[in-house]
Amino acid sequence: MSRIGKKPVEIPDKVEVKIENNVVTAKGPLGTLSTTIRPEIILKMEDNKVYVSPSNEKDRKIRSYWGLSRTLINNIVVGVSKGFSKNLDIVGVGYRAQLDGKNLVLQLGYSHPVVIEPPEGVQIKVDGNTKLEVSGADKQAVGDISALIRSKRTPEVYKGKGIRYRGETIRKKAGKTGKK
Repeated sequence: MSRIGKKPVEIPDKVEVKIENNVVTAKGPLGTLSTTIRPEIILKMEDNKVYVSPSNEKDRKIRSYWGLSRTLINNIVVGVSKGFSKNLDIVGVGYRAQLDGKNLVLQLGYSHPVVIEPPEGVQIKVDGNTKLEVSGADKQAVGDISALIRSKRTPEVYKGKGIRYRGETIRKKAGKTGKK
């Protein structure tokens, strides 16, 4: 039994949800998002809540889609009402970021600047050259672009230099010992 799947998805006042042929569309103040749910999952909408249930609770494969489907629906509802954001920190001497229009330009110790163009619906804010905020309505797009930015210079384990998520801890190695 899915504990997550049993919970109904609450729909806020400003959000409009439509269910047609297992395609769930949510429209809110931050835009419109839609997701396709597998046909084995049954969707019902009552009293500003979306209920998700499997067509056969005995089939393990169908049960595995139950919680996933509920989470996908919840993510689009939260995305169009509140949005999602990820914060990144740049650590290292000479490492910095700046915006050029919508594009993010990173100086990460390479011989060239790294330019990242965010997808539609994702905004990047730079605060003081070393703090980034990636925000948008689509949770997957925000996570993907954050992971792409982090992959350009992952934190190394000896000095901790690189791009990391805010609050992420890097376990540092001791390094070599000197002459005795």
